Amino acid sequence: MGHILTVEAALRQRVALREAGQTLVFTNGHFDLLHIGHLDYLEKARALGDALFLGLNGDTSTTRLKGAGRPLIPAAERARLLAALLPVSGVIIFEGDTADTLLTALQPDIYVKGGDYAHKPLPERPTVEAYGGKVMLIDFLPGHSTSALIAKIKALP
Repeated sequence: MGHILTVEAALRQRVALREAGQTLVFTNGHFDLLHIGHLDYLEKARALGDALFLGLNGDTSTTRLKGAGRPLIPAAERARLLAALLPVSGVIIFEGDTADTLLTALQPDIYVKGGDYAHKPLPERPTVEAYGGKVMLIDFLPGHSTSALIAKIKALP
């Protein structure tokens, strides 16, 4: 189980991981309405290294990027849920449109995103490649997405 981290605390942990010769994996996203697809993705990401840090889009960022009515769950609650998951070493809430600032600061060895980025630009790719990190895409568990879950809830009588 991980912790909700400030950027400063994450940087301290990153230094300790590097000194121990351990691999840091990083991912980011909104993780609104946590579901089994999220857990599957996080388990696969964590298996790539010794620690998994998760950059969580905050409330302002999520509203800006996902639209009115989102997030459904406040960032503090999403962070607490995610930090409680076994694969997650730490959660850092951020308000940017991309995770570039966190990536530049932490310089994780591996940056992971969902397989949906195989056919569209990944905004953080140049940042990761600039410091020599590796970008990896992980396929989502078919049939599981927050958007599909929201649509299913809206369709209830």
